[in-house]
Amino acid sequence: MIRTLAVSGFRSLRDFRLEFGAVNVVTGANGSGKSSLYRALRLMAEVAQGRVVASLAEQGGFASTLWAGPESIARGVKTGLYPVQGTVRRHSVSLKLGFADEAYGYAIDLGLLVPGSPTEFSHDPQIKAEALWAGPTLGARNALALRAGPSVRLRSEKGEWRQALHGIAPFDSMMTHVAAPGDGLELLAMRERMRGWRFYDSPRTDPQAPARQPRIGTHTPVLAGDGADLPAALQTIREIGDDAGLDRAVEDAFPGASVEIANAQGWFELAMRQPGLLRALKASELSEGTLRYLMLVAALLSPRPPPLLVLNEPEASLHPDLVAPLARLIAAASARGQVLVVSHAPALVDALREHGARAIRLEKQLGETVLEEGEYVDWEWPAR
Repeated sequence: MIRTLAVSGFRSLRDFRLEFGAVNVVTGANGSGKSSLYRALRLMAEVAQGRVVASLAEQGGFASTLWAGPESIARGVKTGLYPVQGTVRRHSVSLKLGFADEAYGYAIDLGLLVPGSPTEFSHDPQIKAEALWAGPTLGARNALALRAGPSVRLRSEKGEWRQALHGIAPFDSMMTHVAAPGDGLELLAMRERMRGWRFYDSPRTDPQAPARQPRIGTHTPVLAGDGADLPAALQTIREIGDDAGLDRAVEDAFPGASVEIANAQGWFELAMRQPGLLRALKASELSEGTLRYLMLVAALLSPRPPPLLVLNEPEASLHPDLVAPLARLIAAASARGQVLVVSHAPALVDALREHGARAIRLEKQLGETVLEEGEYVDWEWPAR
């Protein structure tokens, strides 16, 4: 379970550090930085997939994702005594991401291309440093893997350092090029853990959504990000997952209703029986809110729960009566894996807090995202 998240130089997160619990709900006014925090987590997950540079390009390029304010903000500026002014940069341009779980921590530092480098990809960020360590914070004694420029060193069980790579490309993470069984089980375990993080952001519920159409059904323990394989995911829960939990989740939200999966020669189609109707309603007839709730049920009851499940504004399209059942479903899912919810719905935030969720309220100060109730979190970044 992630205990600490640290982000520096990414969008509105100039120097952001946060502690997590088992179930967390991030909230705040529009523009307070909720999306920045969500994107930072997704970007960190892309590191383990070897897609961090490509992901930054999809977000508009490295330059557009960097903190746009001054390198530091003086106390007098924060109190309004002095205006915000540009200053001479003392440090290199840097975008840093890091986290620590119960046993290990990882951090990455991305920067600009060295001037004069012979390449046409001059706008790509370069990975300047990476680190894997044991414990909550990085230190000289607990580092397990260190990357500086193109060089990667690994520490053996006896505490001896050895050179693992000499010429790793600036766009490649040590996660994808060193994490083999012979290169340190800790690095391999961290990579696979990060690859297991799961994100759901606005699955499709429009009239043409794939989930409304019959599809070839195969075993689907993990719902797709767009919810297209919803019928197969629900049937998989029926057969190898929490069948009773599925029925309870539907009954909790729609008393007297039940979900069915029709199978026509391998083509699966979702249907829902409701009290007072003579036939089951097909997926094409369900409201967007009903379909979205069923997608959230499939995601939260996955037979293969992820170490971290992130839901971005899951309350969208939901009727207010569905908020309490959703909160109960999220709280139950947190017993199987850590959950982070990004929401601006006070009803969902309050409902999750009643179930013990850690409420993380963000606000903006001079363009910078900060915690509404600030707290100090110890953290060290790897050296370049």
